[in-house]
Amino acid sequence: MEKAIKKYWIIFILPTMAAFLIGFVWPFIWGIYLSLNKFQTLKKVEFVGFSNYIKVFQDETFLHAFWFTALFTLVSTIVINVLAFAVAMLLTRKIRGTNVFRTVFFMPNLIGGIVLGYIWQSLLNGLLYIWDKPLLALSATEGFWGLVILMGWQQIGYMMIIYIAGLQNVSPDLIEAAQIDGASAWDVLKHVKIPMVMPSITICTFLTLTNSFKLFDQNLSLTGGEPAKNTQMLALNIYDTYYARSGAQWKGIGQAKAVVFFVIVVAISLIQLKFTRSKEVQA
Repeated sequence: MEKAIKKYWIIFILPTMAAFLIGFVWPFIWGIYLSLNKFQTLKKVEFVGFSNYIKVFQDETFLHAFWFTALFTLVSTIVINVLAFAVAMLLTRKIRGTNVFRTVFFMPNLIGGIVLGYIWQSLLNGLLYIWDKPLLALSATEGFWGLVILMGWQQIGYMMIIYIAGLQNVSPDLIEAAQIDGASAWDVLKHVKIPMVMPSITICTFLTLTNSFKLFDQNLSLTGGEPAKNTQMLALNIYDTYYARSGAQWKGIGQAKAVVFFVIVVAISLIQLKFTRSKEVQA
């Protein structure tokens, strides 16, 4: 059996490779080509070069969406990881009912983004109607914090599970040795637990960073970019440019925005991975 697999391995990977090429590689290459064109339909395209990319950075809505997304990503990444780590610390102690609490905290992650956004819109509007102002009528500040709360509620439980796995792998001998040397609880956390769970921190930071930067469903359903597109994030801005604006030039600009968006996400992810991996303890 092993000899047959080694001899005919190419046959086994062909279906997956074909699906990958058809479903990802070819659309990606075609998308880059379309970003250099003006088009209304895919059968009628007009090459315009890099003018679409120039217009991307001249679009004030895109620049505003970029800074709004960057700030949201920074805040949500810090909030989610700090709270998830704190909850994981509590639930790794010998407390009765920890499995129930873990399940309860994880459950919001199972709800779809669109549904979650509408649920939180109803909840926040119910609270804000006390002041006779729905969420969509408020400023970008309230919409920003509404998105942070929603994202945190959904993601904290998922990151908590990863942190729990990391904390459970910390050797009790290391903690005991530190305590014998006179280390306080804070010293143990800072110099033993955190360095030992850096692989988990790397994973959780990567997931929250990319998920926050690519946020679309929740942004669409919770605020829809309102008021006046001030809470519009990058993914929603690209969608709005491609589908909501009329004119052949806007589809090309929307496609160019998508390519720029891809480059930004990849660059930020690689920088984050390099930074956090450099802090991991080498075995």
